[in-house]
Amino acid sequence: MSNKVKCSHILVEKQSQAIELLEEIKKGKKFGAVAKETSTCPSGKKEGDLGYFTKGQMVKEFEDVAFKLEIGEISEPVKTEFGYHIIKRLG
Repeated sequence: MSNKVKCSHILVEKQSQAIELLEEIKKGKKFGAVAKETSTCPSGKKEGDLGYFTKGQMVKEFEDVAFKLEIGEISEPVKTEFGYHIIKRLG
């Protein structure tokens, strides 16, 4: 398993909002466009792109999911101290 991954994410306050956004993405809305429109994280301006990171750089709940995703796969909402994330693995 790689010790470095590249991900984008969408961060929102409420689980219900994260579930709604995930449904929109599953119906064909572009992940980056949804991130730009809705993410509360500064990375939203870059379509949610977090770049590459290694283990220990992100909060555990986020990291655990990010490292298990296949490239191109999108997670279910992940709760952390910051809110609810939808994570997409890019590399």
